Amino acid sequence: VRFVHERSRTKIGIQLAHAGRKASCTLPWEGDRPLTKAEGAWEPIGPSALPFDVGSPTPREMTRADMDRVVAAFALATKRSLRAGFDLVELHMAHGYLLSSFLSPLANKRTDAYGGSLENRARFPLEVLDAVRAEWPEDRPISVRISASDWVGDRERGITVDDSVVLARMLNAHGCDVVDVSSAGNSPESHVVYGRMYQVPFAEQIRYEANVPTMAVGAIEGADHANTVIAAGRADLCALARPHLVDPYLTLHAAIRYEHD
Repeated sequence: VRFVHERSRTKIGIQLAHAGRKASCTLPWEGDRPLTKAEGAWEPIGPSALPFDVGSPTPREMTRADMDRVVAAFALATKRSLRAGFDLVELHMAHGYLLSSFLSPLANKRTDAYGGSLENRARFPLEVLDAVRAEWPEDRPISVRISASDWVGDRERGITVDDSVVLARMLNAHGCDVVDVSSAGNSPESHVVYGRMYQVPFAEQIRYEANVPTMAVGAIEGADHANTVIAAGRADLCALARPHLVDPYLTLHAAIRYEHD
């Protein structure tokens, strides 16, 4: 963080997450498979005792005490992020990790105040957001990444973009400054239709229907794509990951092409 701030005007953020029922696995580049006991496997936690996939570890259904510990951990991580000098915190509520799994009826089968309706399923993730917001200065932004759709084609079973419009309003009311709109990750049953800028329509719908700033992400393949999305008013920001892995100088090359100092 110090290196970035001392050498550029660039802002730098940190993403805070909890793996939830996707924990106790090897590193992605080592196969992303469940750990064995000999390798140090542990019992993950989640909203319900449902494994992510066949062969995945079965999580323990979280108690209120578990929730309190996780909320406190997120608050502590936020304090550390502030001390480190980050300019933005992003809270990860997407891709089937802990907070995302609370939001999705594919993973959350609770019958208490934290399951059932979208309002109930959002209760614990919003508690975490409240704790993060309380530790983060008002003049520094918080983004929240969500899975706008579970891609299962059945509203009774998975999150839809219409649900995510409602969720985005909730997040905004609890201090989220921008909603980072991704999708899927809660179930291997998801049938994602991939393609160029395939998640931008989700960001666009949430931006206009929820009236909140959004960040588009997903197969946005370069500066031209990003500029088109922004110029068309489909999102307020664009996030690019793989294009920067392909070309670490992507932003510099775009600045030269657009004659931008």
